[in-house]
Amino acid sequence: MSADVSNPFAIFEEWFAAAKKAEADLPEAMSVATASKDGKVTSRMVLLKSFDASGFVFFTNTGSRKAADIAENSQVALLFHWKSQSRQVRITGAAQFVDDAEADAYFATRPRGAQIGAWASRQSGAMEGLFSLEKEVAKFTAKFGAGKIPRPPFWTGYRIVPDGFEFWEEGRFRLHRRRSFTPNSDGWSTEWLYP
Repeated sequence: MSADVSNPFAIFEEWFAAAKKAEADLPEAMSVATASKDGKVTSRMVLLKSFDASGFVFFTNTGSRKAADIAENSQVALLFHWKSQSRQVRITGAAQFVDDAEADAYFATRPRGAQIGAWASRQSGAMEGLFSLEKEVAKFTAKFGAGKIPRPPFWTGYRIVPDGFEFWEEGRFRLHRRRSFTPNSDGWSTEWLYP
């Protein structure tokens, strides 16, 4: 590691840069695990859209299952697995909304079809059939025509503010290298873990 080994964000940045060069597809894919207030856990893959020292950001429909879970229990776990690098990173922390300006700015960068899709999808809701979604897409395509498509009020981003990191690298004979980070008054404390 050439990154500042006392700073988990710097290590993540270095590993993520390596993954972007080596992974065949979607190195920004991450598993997001949430739990409802009664402890029922669910996990799904989403795309990391940005990160910095304030946290890790993804976007979604606030009617989705993950958004409902976060409303009840803001604690979230992220997992990146970069098979080509034999590495994974686990991050835990609290989810908070990004501000409207950040959500608007990101929404404006999405392809037009994805913008219409955000309006058309009642994410996680039951559909009568696939034609139901096609009808909604047609409806919003006609509604917005060639004009600018605003961000739906039910679509925004979440920033996961880390309270823990674990960096894992595959080792021979399953003697993997695991290093954890937890916050302290000076930044982060770290320790090596048995595999």
